[in-house]
Amino acid sequence: MARGYLWLQWLAGALLLYPVMKFIDFSPPKKPRLVKVLKEVAINGFVVEHDFILFVDQDGPRAISRKCTHLGCRLNYQTRENVLLCPCHQSRFTTGGRRISGPAPKDLPSYPVTKMSGNEGPGYVVSL
Repeated sequence: MARGYLWLQWLAGALLLYPVMKFIDFSPPKKPRLVKVLKEVAINGFVVEHDFILFVDQDGPRAISRKCTHLGCRLNYQTRENVLLCPCHQSRFTTGGRRISGPAPKDLPSYPVTKMSGNEGPGYVVSL
């Protein structure tokens, strides 16, 4: 009879600890990392940064990730062909981040870009 109560106590303890254990594992969402590009980019121009490539055209600025969706290799921008090329396995992407070919399974992510104004000087802020 005492053994039955022991199992019941263990079960009650586990049920009470479950929410606490879920809370301990909780991680708040990450704040976006803001990267400033302190250059004025001409229309149809681009700037290559470590994590993204910033393109500016008539529609405005856009930032595309440089991390290949296949294995995470750093992409290079090929100006003659106007494509992003993965040096590891030759996945190809448009300047809009759309997958053209290769083993990469999906398109590249894009990041929000705002143009700096006022006394901040020329440039852009990219939210990673």
